[in-house]
Amino acid sequence: MDNTGENAIELHGDEEIIEVIDLNETEPGPDDLADDLEDVDFEEDPGVADDEGWETEDEMEAEAEQDDSEFTFSKHTGSVFCVSLDPATNSMAVTGGEDDKAYVWRVSDGEVLMECTGHKDSVTCAVFSHDSSMVATGDMSGMIKVWKVESKEEIWSFEVGDLEWLEWHPCAPVLLAGTDDGNMWMWKIPSGDCKTFQSSACQATSGKVLPDGKRAVVGYEDGTVRVWDLKQGNAIHIVKGQDGHQGALTCLSCNKDGSLVLTGSVDGCAKLINTATGKVGDLKTEKNPTLSNLWDSATCDTVSQLCCSFLNVSLVLSSLPLIAVAYLDGTLAIYDLSTQVLRHRCQHEAGIVHLQWEESSSVVSTCCLDGALRLWDARSGNIVSEYRGHTAEILDFTINREASLVVTASGDNQAKVFCLQRPDR
Repeated sequence: MDNTGENAIELHGDEEIIEVIDLNETEPGPDDLADDLEDVDFEEDPGVADDEGWETEDEMEAEAEQDDSEFTFSKHTGSVFCVSLDPATNSMAVTGGEDDKAYVWRVSDGEVLMECTGHKDSVTCAVFSHDSSMVATGDMSGMIKVWKVESKEEIWSFEVGDLEWLEWHPCAPVLLAGTDDGNMWMWKIPSGDCKTFQSSACQATSGKVLPDGKRAVVGYEDGTVRVWDLKQGNAIHIVKGQDGHQGALTCLSCNKDGSLVLTGSVDGCAKLINTATGKVGDLKTEKNPTLSNLWDSATCDTVSQLCCSFLNVSLVLSSLPLIAVAYLDGTLAIYDLSTQVLRHRCQHEAGIVHLQWEESSSVVSTCCLDGALRLWDARSGNIVSEYRGHTAEILDFTINREASLVVTASGDNQAKVFCLQRPDR
C-alpha cells in the first residue's frame, strides 16, 4: 500500500486495522491570525522573489497539461467508451465512442485501418475475435455488426434489445451478447445461426465465456448468477436468494482454468463461485452504502457506463494467488485467494472505473475518474507508477501481453497509448 498520503490504512492479521494520521498542530482561529498580522513587517525583502513559494500560472498550466502518453488517437468526436487490442498480434486497437462509430487503428502510429459506421447509438462494445480476423461492434440500442479486418467490410449484422455486453468465444467464430430483456444470444459468424438462453425478464448485465469454451457465466439485474451449458442450452448452476447478490451484477471474472468465478454487484459484495459444484463463498468485503445510491442516480450516458464498473473484480492464479476488488469510492482491495483475507487497501484520489492484472504478475493496473492510470504491486500494496495525460475520466483500458503498453479510452474524446516503464522489466 502506498503510505505517502496523509491518511494511510494498513491491515495486520485478520482483524486489527491500524490507522496512521499525520497530526498537525491546532489551526489558529481568525482572532489569533488578526493579532499575529499586527506584528508582521510587510517590507519587501530584496533578496526574495515575489513569487517564491507560490505556483505561477505557467507552472499550474504545465501541471494540468502533463501528458505521459506516447501517442494520442483523436479521431472520435465524442467520449470513447471502450477499447480492446487484437489478441493475435496486439498491434491493432479498436475503440468505440459516443459518436456512434468504432475505429480500428494501428497502435504504433494511430493510422486508421477501418472505420466502423452505421450504428444508431453510442458504441459501447468493440472486441476482436480470438484470431483477430474479425471485429464485433455493438451500440447501446442493440445494433451489432461484425467486420472482416482484412477486407475492411461489414460481413454480418443483427439487432437485439438494449445491449449490455458483447464477447467472442475464446476459440471459435462465435459471438455472445447479453441484453436488457434477460436473454443471452449466441451466433455463429458469419452464417448467423442463432441460439438464445432465456431467463427471468431482467437485464443480463454481465457475461463471460469460460476458458473451456463449453460454458458461460451470466449475471443479472436481480442478483442471480447462472452457469450455462452452451451446447445443451441449459443452466448448470443457478445462484440466487441467500447465496446470490442482493443487487444487480456489475462484473464477472474467472481464473485461468475457469474453475472459479468472481462476481461483483452494486450491493458492495464480491462472491467466489465454484463452477463445477455451484458452491458459493463470500469475500470479507466492507459494504459501501453509496453504491446503490449512485446506481439509482445514473442519468447520463457517461455515468451509465460507469455503473457497470462500480465494483470491479479481477482474479489471477499463479505462484501468488490474489484477488483485486475496486470500488467507485477509490478503494482498491487486495485479497489472498486461499484465505480470502484482506492483504492491502490501496486508496485512490478518485473513483476506480476499471482494473486489470498483468499476465502472470502481481501488478494490477487501475484507471480512475481523475484521468490517471496507476500500477500497484499487490504483494506490498505500494504504487509502482502513475501515468497522466487525459483531461477527463478514463472509461476503459487494456494492457498488451508483454505488459509494456496500455491503451486507454476517455471521456475527453481521446484514446492514448502509454509505454509502461518499470525497473524490473
